[in-house]
Amino acid sequence: MSRLKILALLPLAAALSGCNYIVLAPAGDIAAQQRDLVIISTVLMLLIVVPVMALTVLFAWRYRQSNTSARYEPDWDHSTKLELVIWSAPLLIIVCLGALTWMGTHLLDPYRTLGRIHADRAIDQSKAPLEVDVVALDWKWLFIYPDYGIATVNDLAAPVDRPINFRITASSVMNSFYIPALAGQIYAMPGMETKLHAVVNHAGTYKGFSANYSGAGFSGMHFNFQGLDDKGFDAWVAQAKSAGGSLGRTEYLQLEKPSENEPVRRWGTVDSDLYRLILNMCVETGKMCQSEMMAIDAKGGNGHEGLSNTLPLSYDKYARRGTVLGPEPVFVAGTCTPDAPQGRTTAAIKAPLDTAPLVGAGLKRPTLAPLKSSSFFLGQRPSPIPEVRFLKSDS
Repeated sequence: MSRLKILALLPLAAALSGCNYIVLAPAGDIAAQQRDLVIISTVLMLLIVVPVMALTVLFAWRYRQSNTSARYEPDWDHSTKLELVIWSAPLLIIVCLGALTWMGTHLLDPYRTLGRIHADRAIDQSKAPLEVDVVALDWKWLFIYPDYGIATVNDLAAPVDRPINFRITASSVMNSFYIPALAGQIYAMPGMETKLHAVVNHAGTYKGFSANYSGAGFSGMHFNFQGLDDKGFDAWVAQAKSAGGSLGRTEYLQLEKPSENEPVRRWGTVDSDLYRLILNMCVETGKMCQSEMMAIDAKGGNGHEGLSNTLPLSYDKYARRGTVLGPEPVFVAGTCTPDAPQGRTTAAIKAPLDTAPLVGAGLKRPTLAPLKSSSFFLGQRPSPIPEVRFLKSDS
């Protein structure tokens, strides 16, 4: 029986067994190619495993103690023919596996744009890829469709045979974005962006989830992915728009708070800059974006003018937007905007040091000089840095 016939029978075997072998019967071309890699690699390895297991049973039976007719050669220690078989067969299989892995690693790179939508179908250049921004939250998935101006929670859809470009990030801890029917998993990490290119070839509803444990609500962090025809997808977009509501910075900061087993939610409009702010970890107004901090560092930093903006950083790790690890949000403030006139105050630092947690054993909270809203002025020297003194505890 040919390999193609075997692959065609896999869905039937899965149905008869009562299990859903979606990895072996996917709905997308990328997942199908990954499935082929798994099967080919398994067959190549079985070329060694099966003969070894069979020969083990054969030798045990043939050379059992009660078989006096078997050849007995206690002084045998070498066979050139046997050595050639033992070493050449595994070597050839390793070469084949290496070549297969090398090609698959490059051709199925998640960052690589698709070269086809199916084995026998090229990409329709008249259709633009579907752009989807993915944010892993605690413990739910946020999907933003920038071309349509909508956003959803735990609900994802795409047209059949249309390439999908995913941009993926996270709000706090690392997760793994995985739709087995569509493509392999790829990690979602805060402050970083990963990409995934995929396509769905068969209409249907498929399961997606996080494949990386991320805390108490991890078991409920799943969603449905719908493969729809063009009319069905247009209807799905219209339904999302009709839901009304707007997802902006304020709404996102509320949505970001940890929650478990979230139902499907939709917003008819979304802040066009929201994903960039999430990626750069600066959704809060006035907080310095990661990209801005990197740009400053690339130019050598702010020198003396930037020293006052480092004090709250030591407390930032204890407060994650005031939701889990601290009572108030603390962060490094933005120092400038592109169109701010020289000498104009552009940002302020707020440091709730009276609520700062203790650091180290036998220490009280730091005694600080009064710290008010320490403003920054472009072209001017900032206020002096507050003096920090640590005192030993009386206890």
